[in-house]
Amino acid sequence: MARLLKLNVFRYNPQDPKSVPHLQTYVLDETDNMTMFIALNRVREEQDPGLQFDFCCRAGICGSCAMVINGRPSLACHTKTKDLPDEITLLPLPVFKLIGDLSVDTGVWFRAMYDKVESWIHTRKEFDPKALEERMDNAVAEQIYELERCIECGCCVAACGTARLRDDFMGAAALNRVARFVVDPRDTRTDKEYFEIIGNDTGIFGCMGLLACEDVCPKDLPLQNQLGYLRRKMGITALKSLFSRK
Repeated sequence: MARLLKLNVFRYNPQDPKSVPHLQTYVLDETDNMTMFIALNRVREEQDPGLQFDFCCRAGICGSCAMVINGRPSLACHTKTKDLPDEITLLPLPVFKLIGDLSVDTGVWFRAMYDKVESWIHTRKEFDPKALEERMDNAVAEQIYELERCIECGCCVAACGTARLRDDFMGAAALNRVARFVVDPRDTRTDKEYFEIIGNDTGIFGCMGLLACEDVCPKDLPLQNQLGYLRRKMGITALKSLFSRK
């Protein structure tokens, strides 16, 4: 006999002045290989068509279905109900702007982050559309690819204690993005220029080292390694700057 799942889902519409934040309970029979994505779609199709949550690819690529599942930020499409207890509580990701129910706007946050870290290749070379693509060592290319696997789901930001306390903290997603350009030989920015962006308590020195970001990353990115790498690099840059003034 299939389990009956009790889903306690956060409901609130910020656009409706009469709406009040609350948990609404739905009971659903569990099916084989059911994910939270499937469960929520069944709830919307069978019980409550007004339930808001985001999804797109349902393959762990778009990051749209990120939410807090029993206290842990995760992707609904990657979370199987068989790995959860009978009672499941679903909340929207904190930090990001709430659209309604489980739906949040991560796009505004990530766009602001891109602007802040200047997320593009900085080069003094004039672009030649007819030229061959610049070659680089395979090991470097693989390192860049590893850091580019971020799907911008926002789980790492939502799990970050500093980001929960401070609106101006960049978070692991931004610092990982910076690390991607630091290792890219095509980017001509100096350590001092990177220090101006992340060498403060809103950047790498604001990280408390709790590493919840890496614990919840659905793509298993090596965030701990990148945060340590940037902290050492920016610390050395700060010392060099200090001694150069004497």
